[in-house]
Amino acid sequence: MSSLKSKLMIFSIQHRHLFKLSLKREVITRDTSTIELRKEFEEGAKRFGSTPPGIKVSPVTIPDLPEGLFAEWIHPEGSAESPTQSDKAIFYTHGGGYVTGNCIDHRNHVAKFVQAAGIGALLYDYRLAPEHPFPAAMEDTLTAYRWLLSQGVSPANIIIVGESAGGGLCLASLLAIRDEGLPLPAAGVALSPWTDLKCTGDSYRLNATRDISTLGSWEIWGNYYVGTNDPAFPWISPLYGDLHGLPPILIEVGDHEILLDDSRQFAEKARAAGVDITLRVWEGMVHCFPLLAPMFPEASLAWDETVDYIRSRLQMGIS
Repeated sequence: MSSLKSKLMIFSIQHRHLFKLSLKREVITRDTSTIELRKEFEEGAKRFGSTPPGIKVSPVTIPDLPEGLFAEWIHPEGSAESPTQSDKAIFYTHGGGYVTGNCIDHRNHVAKFVQAAGIGALLYDYRLAPEHPFPAAMEDTLTAYRWLLSQGVSPANIIIVGESAGGGLCLASLLAIRDEGLPLPAAGVALSPWTDLKCTGDSYRLNATRDISTLGSWEIWGNYYVGTNDPAFPWISPLYGDLHGLPPILIEVGDHEILLDDSRQFAEKARAAGVDITLRVWEGMVHCFPLLAPMFPEASLAWDETVDYIRSRLQMGIS
């Protein structure tokens, strides 16, 4: 049974519309301005303040990223200001439904990983839909991954981590890296990954009002990202891919999530393909809840489990 503290926190997030003096939950439609959403999320991130103590943010230049996109190396103070051959690295694929998200509004999330794991992280912007549908985000992800390898960082010292759409991008990028003949990283970590942009799972319907995800977002944003492509193409929806040969993967998901079936079905298929996959389904939990640590016990437990997995796969031991 989930804790009282988690129930109160989740209830307050589910009913955040009341703080805006609205009786109805927000619903994403084609009339919703993605430009305004991006501004809103950036402003929200700024309210959380600066990065944790002992963590430094150093801009880096990835020459082949399109103009206007940025990248940064988030690292413990005292370490080098760009990745080096001796580094272990988190390669972070940020979420935001493929229509929002960048270094600004994900910096503090990634900095928390760096602080907890003691490992530097590469955070990068990728082009967003609807202006830039697939394959733009994947092209930019492969560009950033190749750049990290070019700095001398061994693939055995890299772990790809992502949340939500970024969790899906994490898993899809493992397929793309393999298909492109690039060296695969040590492992992948996906928090509440979006693996099926056809949105076929029953949990899209059954958990719509139990989750904290914005109603309508998956259908609208998924169409923006897919564009004229086939939503079942594995680099878009990794659920439909051949999963043989992938590195170890951890998936953390709540059983009240819209994306619950995306995680379960991907894990089942990966296991059948011989992938070393760990699926953790948490009772009463919602979308990307580990990132809410330390607000309630379940978030903290899942967060610690995720950090320990990162450290163990990069052979840093368990803290």
